[in-house]
Amino acid sequence: MSAPTSSLRNVAIIAHVDHGKTTLVDQLLYQSGMFRSEQLDKLAGGQHGLIMDSNDLERERGITILSKQCAITYAAPSGEKYRINIVDTPGHADFGGEVERVLRLADGCLLLVDAAEGPMPQTKFVLGKAIDQGLRPVVVVNKCDRPDARGEAIIDEVFDLLVELGADDHALEFPVVWGSGRNGWAAGSWEEAKAVVESGNADGAHTLRPVFEAIVDHVPPARGEASAPLQFLVTTLAYSEYVGRVGIGRVFNGTLRRGQQVMRLDRNGGSSRVKVGKLEGFEGLSRVEVEDVSAGDLCAVIGVEGIDIGDTLADTEGAEALPPVAVDEPTLSMVFRVNDSPMAGREGKFVTSRQIRDRLEREAEHNVALRVTAGGAGDEFVVAGRGLLHLGVLLEEMRRGGYELAVGKPHVVEKDIDGLTHEPIERLVIDAPEEFVGPVMELVGARQGQMVHMEPRGEGSHVVFEIPSRGLIGLRSRLMTATAGEAIVAHAFERFAPKSGEIEHRQAGVLISLETGQVTAHALENLADRGVMFVSPGEQVYAGQVVGEHNRDNDLTVNVCRAKQLSNVRESTKEATVKLKAARPMPLERCLEYIEDDELVEITPGAVRLRKRLLNESERRRAERAKKDRDTAIVR
Repeated sequence: MSAPTSSLRNVAIIAHVDHGKTTLVDQLLYQSGMFRSEQLDKLAGGQHGLIMDSNDLERERGITILSKQCAITYAAPSGEKYRINIVDTPGHADFGGEVERVLRLADGCLLLVDAAEGPMPQTKFVLGKAIDQGLRPVVVVNKCDRPDARGEAIIDEVFDLLVELGADDHALEFPVVWGSGRNGWAAGSWEEAKAVVESGNADGAHTLRPVFEAIVDHVPPARGEASAPLQFLVTTLAYSEYVGRVGIGRVFNGTLRRGQQVMRLDRNGGSSRVKVGKLEGFEGLSRVEVEDVSAGDLCAVIGVEGIDIGDTLADTEGAEALPPVAVDEPTLSMVFRVNDSPMAGREGKFVTSRQIRDRLEREAEHNVALRVTAGGAGDEFVVAGRGLLHLGVLLEEMRRGGYELAVGKPHVVEKDIDGLTHEPIERLVIDAPEEFVGPVMELVGARQGQMVHMEPRGEGSHVVFEIPSRGLIGLRSRLMTATAGEAIVAHAFERFAPKSGEIEHRQAGVLISLETGQVTAHALENLADRGVMFVSPGEQVYAGQVVGEHNRDNDLTVNVCRAKQLSNVRESTKEATVKLKAARPMPLERCLEYIEDDELVEITPGAVRLRKRLLNESERRRAERAKKDRDTAIVR
């Protein structure tokens, strides 16, 4: 199965979100000669027609969430064949844990940079991790067919970024390939790329061969000694209902064989003697059963009981563990709890605290950036992750899997350093049209953001801020409103810093349902001047549910179930003239950004609702009075 080490290349593809990693991998598969176009066309799907993004959520959102591996056989012009293991990684900062894990599989990396946007926050994050692993980047300037492509200026920015990250001289002499992943061509220089764009590649003479050649020439052959004692590191877990856990990783030294007796060394220092059941190697987009895998190659190990991420499989004698996978700490936490609303248990199959705990523990086994701890109450769990999207994707997967639960407001994870409270600081990059720069700076400044760089770019401005992570909660939707949806927003974790001042909370109050029942058009018509509604006529609501946003800063309890009283006066046409404002859509992530400390998001397979923690109005009033008394006592 394994290729000779000299003809084996392991390469990770890294970039900022939406710079074209997965699209490039798909085109490499098309041009590898291993598949008919019809075979790959059947696998493509989602809003961008991608092959590697095979997860339902990935295809709906148009982003990569999980890292994936594939293997391509490339025939060089000399006739020599190379086996290239490609690792596709997520581009969003919230899924950086996936990147950190799988970079251990690679000996080199392709760094994709948008020809117009240049290096962005996640570019810095993933490139920093690659430099830490000793990987030399091959820079691919993608989307060269964009009309606002900036050419050689992009290379200067990449060079400056490498210097900032402390790269050595060897990494600073990076090779560059120019091209368009979506259109399936690449060139060796910016001038050649411009010529291809002008001609539209009408003759089809330009392919992705320069990318293949750059991998073969500049990514080092896979490291490892086949004759040395066995060392296999698990970086990813998969699960099968038939065989249980599947450990995916790389053989760093030695040869791993099917049925072999090995020592499993876990990351906590424990060890146990186990037997390898089956081995599967990567071939194209599939895994195929093999007898052995030699040093430098990637494979999947089946049948090893208790196998986990960070484990080393080694020879039974003289077993030596590899350094475990190091992952940065989470920056955001939320409380997951049992759903106790009046509508609990109507839609979900898994509703108890035990079922929720088991699901979270299973997720934490392979999602290494996630932390799960017990909460203050028996039915609560504190779940910490890399960001709101990271936790939002977990909640969406649980919802689709039949789980019912409620979650509280997200809070940043703070650290106590030298007696001072430190909070995570993020690098925020916003590209916006010139006329919206003022509102953008006002919004970010109100959330303790500080501008560190600003430059004109095209018809707009490219602005870089440093902002506390807590200031990002709810910021994106406000930025989109302030810029008429034209802002491009990206952020990534930068460092921990002493906690700054308070950040303003939601300015508007909410409308709370007084009764349990069905929403009526008559009630919504009478409440139209009170604010914006989140519910529509015919929906079922319960007392204490948040049904809208008040146009003032206080909460207001309203009756959205009030029916029109019948009378003997004929008004047969009056209802036909009523025009209600459309309800504001409140998807899961918007709800997570919207809520305050006294509110919860109720998540079920069929609905996402906002509610107050205390559903009873009298209890809410007592709690509010008690809070005011405590605040007054503190002031005194």
